[in-house]
Amino acid sequence: MGKCDYCGATILFGGVKDGNYRFCNDKCHQRGYVVTVAGQIPDEVVRKAAFEIHAGTCPRCGGRGPVDVHMIHKVWSAFLMTSWSSTPRISCRACGVKGILGGTAYSLLLGWWGVPWGFIMTPVQVSRNVYGLLKGNEHVSRPSEQLEKLVRMDIAVKSANKQ
Repeated sequence: MGKCDYCGATILFGGVKDGNYRFCNDKCHQRGYVVTVAGQIPDEVVRKAAFEIHAGTCPRCGGRGPVDVHMIHKVWSAFLMTSWSSTPRISCRACGVKGILGGTAYSLLLGWWGVPWGFIMTPVQVSRNVYGLLKGNEHVSRPSEQLEKLVRMDIAVKSANKQ
């Protein structure tokens, strides 16, 4: 299994390769130019911006932090079609838990209905959500690497759009 160099999602099957980079889909591949811009941003700038987000208020509920990245995994299927996704959500822990529980309920209701991938991916995505719930607040005192990566990408996108 690999990770998308743009969004950080785990790539179970397939993906798009471009030189030393790997992307989860064509959309991330098209946005991949930002990865090279992101590599040029000084670590100090990224850390400062990530700490500001981490110590700030939750963008979803307005409550106090710490704010960090919470991954929400979903699967939907019908007959011979199955679609699954992993979406990062920047929020406080309470909003992250709500999102994870929502993704789990969605998957448990709508994930099983496809053959064969619905039967395979529903337990995978539900397990990933359960793991996200159980890992707890491991990044209370500092931003996670995932938050720093998303902040780096955001700065790179803004920088690329200015040019």
